[in-house]
Amino acid sequence: MKRKKIAIIGSGFSGISAAAYAAKSGHEVHVFEKHSQPGGRARQFRTEQGYVFDMGPSWYWMPDIIENFFNDFNCSSSDFFDLVSLDPQFEIIFSNDKIMVPGNNADIRDLFEKYENGASLQYDRFMESAKFKYEVGMQEFVNKPCYNWGEFISFKIAKSAFKLDLLSNFRSYVSRYFSNPKLRTLMEFPVIFLGASPKNIPALYSLMNYGGYALGTKYPLGGFYQLVLAMKKIAENQGVSFHFNQNVQSINVENLDIKSLTINNQNYFFDAVIASSDYHHTETLLAPEFRNYSEKYWESKTFAPSCLIFYLGVKDVIPNLKHHTLFFENDLDQHIDAIYGDKKWPEQPLFYCCCPSKTDPDVAPKNCENLFLLMPLASGLNDTEDIREDYLKKMISRLEKHTGVKDLYSKLEYKRSYCVSDFVSDYNAYGGNAYGLANTLSQTAVLKPKIKNNKIKNLYYTGQLTVPGPGVPPSVISGKIVANQLENLKNKRYEKVV
Repeated sequence: MKRKKIAIIGSGFSGISAAAYAAKSGHEVHVFEKHSQPGGRARQFRTEQGYVFDMGPSWYWMPDIIENFFNDFNCSSSDFFDLVSLDPQFEIIFSNDKIMVPGNNADIRDLFEKYENGASLQYDRFMESAKFKYEVGMQEFVNKPCYNWGEFISFKIAKSAFKLDLLSNFRSYVSRYFSNPKLRTLMEFPVIFLGASPKNIPALYSLMNYGGYALGTKYPLGGFYQLVLAMKKIAENQGVSFHFNQNVQSINVENLDIKSLTINNQNYFFDAVIASSDYHHTETLLAPEFRNYSEKYWESKTFAPSCLIFYLGVKDVIPNLKHHTLFFENDLDQHIDAIYGDKKWPEQPLFYCCCPSKTDPDVAPKNCENLFLLMPLASGLNDTEDIREDYLKKMISRLEKHTGVKDLYSKLEYKRSYCVSDFVSDYNAYGGNAYGLANTLSQTAVLKPKIKNNKIKNLYYTGQLTVPGPGVPPSVISGKIVANQLENLKNKRYEKVV
């Protein structure tokens, strides 16, 4: 196999993954990132006061899938960072109750039995089925490039088709097992960030419950960014070169081949390009005749939510707060309808609070707390500073009620917000979405945007808008899938240089 020069646009999880695997195959790989650091949505920043904030992902689920990446390079995540198991995994707050989900499976069974007679056995049955879906899904589904349905023709998939519950929706599926509304909410929560109501998500995604609850919720000491740094180090060990503050302005095509990339007003030449950048944005870097999809196509798609995020430094210790807390005192369906139905700011929102300083003392000054607040939103909303501030005060009020802390707002010594317009400006995210396309049945597998450009021989796409879908483990897998496709790329008749 002839060594090729490969450009990767963007250094999110899928981009770093693609770079590492492509370099492992013997190619010369260059990653171009518009920001000053790697990670994309998973970047991290530090404040003058001493707070360390992960900007994006905070739930370390499916640890085995992430570990597979390290194993592919003959190492382990433990070679780079310490992974802590959280117990409780998280707490969920209702209007008249609160539930802490234990780290131990036996304790989870006891918790379910407390809320509903026989629910411990139903939990076992649910998880047994979820484990089957997880093992089949992670082995047979997610590693395919999804060019056509023929890739899924196998005896194992055919034999498993009924047990995968592909045609059942997640809400009705959960209701087969549990009657208690709080237990149902507990089981529905993991799929909310797949981008649609549980009523529209295939029951196949109960595999998320297994990948989370059964395998446990983890936290890498130093923050989620440690995973970014570890993957970058592995890529560099394979020979990958990272170039920061490098904005790709256009993809230049000649004779159905990419001729060059224009980056910071300079042209650079490569044998192939893998775009880890937002799929829609990547296509705008091409002349219209070379794009896979039209604007009408993107307008017809169902996108996962955007979100309003606050990074808060609190000059005090907050009692009665766990590492992960879900504030679900209000109606779930009303909030979901505000995202996918009316597409408006929610009147009675749900939100999530991450307080990593409860586990990791190095992410906040002594006797202070690091808070990450996230409220899911419809994409495309107008997000003025006044609107952001109004919702912050609503969330702070609910934190005060839960923790017993008075006048929490006055104890903020650092505050930064992040919302729809920031996702657009920082990541060129279509409509300001935060999580890619919704994982509805009509946007699954072969029905997702293709990983290869249909008109250009040497342009590929990776990341949350293509297969296998949104989330950190799927993005890591996506990079591997695309890197493997380079082996099908015929050698060119000319050399190119950076």
